Order: sequence, then C-alpha cells, then structure tokens
Amino acid sequence: MTDSPNTTPAQPLLIIDDDPTFARVLARALGSRGFEVITASNADEARAMTRRHHPRYCVLDLKLGEENGLRLIPELKALVPDIRVLLLTGYASIATAVEAIKRGAHDYLSKPVDADAVVRALLDGDNAPSEEDVIDAPEAPLALRRLEWEHIQRVLTECDGNISETARRLGMHRRTLQRKLSKHPVRERPEGGE
Repeated sequence: MTDSPNTTPAQPLLIIDDDPTFARVLARALGSRGFEVITASNADEARAMTRRHHPRYCVLDLKLGEENGLRLIPELKALVPDIRVLLLTGYASIATAVEAIKRGAHDYLSKPVDADAVVRALLDGDNAPSEEDVIDAPEAPLALRRLEWEHIQRVLTECDGNISETARRLGMHRRTLQRKLSKHPVRERPEGGE
C-alpha cells in the first residue's frame, strides 16, 4: 500500500468538536488520509488528550457548547508548542479570523468544509497566514447586514464569547443576540460566482 504524498503514516491529529457526527465523519476521512486521529468534545477532554498524545495537528471548532475555542488555542500551544491548529467555524467573520491567528492558529476555515481542504490547511508548509493575509479590503462596500454581523462577532470576541456581556455592550436583549448568532452569517458572493 502506498502512502499519500502529502502525509506520512500515523501523524497524530486531535479533532475538538462538540458535534459527534461531524467529528466522527471528519475523523474517518482524515484517518483514511494517513492521520492517527483522536477526538475530544470539550476543552477539558482536549487538554487531557493533548497532554497524553502530544498531537502535531489540531482541528478545533470555534463553538464548543458554551465554551469558546479561541480561548483554547494558547493553552494547546503551551502544551505542545509546535502544534498546528486549524480553527473551524460556521460563524465566519474577519474579527474572529484575526483573533484566531493572533492567538496562535495556523489557519481558519468556514464550515462546511471537506477533508481535503482540512489536510491542505494543516500541511500548508510554514506559510501561516498573517493578519495582512486575513484582512482583504473589499472592492465593494459590505452590505449593512454583513457589517452588523462583523460588529457582533468583533464584540463577542472582545467579550471572550460571553453572550450576556456582548448583549450588554451592544445594547440588545440577550435572546435577540442569540437569535442573530444562530443564523448563518451573510455571505458575500463575488459577481458572476456561485
């Protein structure tokens, strides 16, 4: 049997996601691509698995139940300094991407994502994105709904994921904020694209 040219056998990879179905499907896909996959569904399990297995790679979900994956990045880096962390989220925003990179993530992808994109992001040499790579000035002004989404994400990041504090700072009811966060972000599509 020939190994994939992009991976070597049994590279330890930790998947941290509170969605068991997503974690299982991604684990199976990455396992078939040569990774030795371990999973955790919350921050405590992630810390324990990192201490025990010293994974080289980590796929981390931004939302871990009530916990914020951003907080976990520096802790994982402290336990395994050369770990490559890929942050996944269904709530993409520029502010979150910048914060993830600042905290030590090597890359950032929006869900849904396929296993090949995850592998490319994890194995993409040492070309970790810088803040300049993450922030691209749009050619056209952003839609008002998108600007609102970006602002909410920025304040949520400043509040370390605390919904109540974010709602207070934004001057809105907590339930209103939760409703806005439960919706998918407004997607900017290039002209002529899908």
